[in-house]
Amino acid sequence: MAARLNWLRAGVLGANDGIVSTAGLVVGVAGATSARGPIFTAGLAGLVAGAVSMALGEYVSVSSQRDSEKSQLDLERRELRDMPEAELDELTGIYRRKGLTEETARRVATELTAHDALAAHADVELHIDPEGLTNPWHAAGASAIAFTLGALLPLAAILLAPSGQRIIVTVVIVLIALALAGWLSARIGASTARVAVARVVIGGAAGLALTYAIGRAFGTAVS
Repeated sequence: MAARLNWLRAGVLGANDGIVSTAGLVVGVAGATSARGPIFTAGLAGLVAGAVSMALGEYVSVSSQRDSEKSQLDLERRELRDMPEAELDELTGIYRRKGLTEETARRVATELTAHDALAAHADVELHIDPEGLTNPWHAAGASAIAFTLGALLPLAAILLAPSGQRIIVTVVIVLIALALAGWLSARIGASTARVAVARVVIGGAAGLALTYAIGRAFGTAVS
């Protein structure tokens, strides 16, 4: 369940990034021009670049974490092979610090070592599940998909809305989507929904206002 919640939280955050970054980009371009072509091109380029960047970043991050965990597990295997008594004493000490008596801690450590020594040490010493290491390809794919789904919302909104109402329609839809993302994130993390919603909505609104102002100022100056 914890793993599923972590994946869901990552998906919500990825979608949130897609919404905010793409909305800021297309609103900024819309502030400089009313032509659909440049808006679509900028939005599509931002979507693709963002999805690739998110996927690559997640792949590198999870790969580094996985390599570190595998290295720790390899070291633990060598220690269990070369000095099993010291490792048994170490495991006993961990359970002693958790509140067990010396006799109980030794018995628990002995039984767990006899069952699966590596799993016992990985659990309480390294906090790693040897059979549950994160797959970097899965993480990269999930991140890219979440970002893409989030980015499609503002892109579709600004392209489908009437020319004179593109920006206001896009802003309203984006802020509603951000509010829902903030609420869902709060529900997943069991935190206060009001604070989470206000944080993402205010931040998103500020970002959209800034990019629109930049598009208006620089678009006019360049043209």
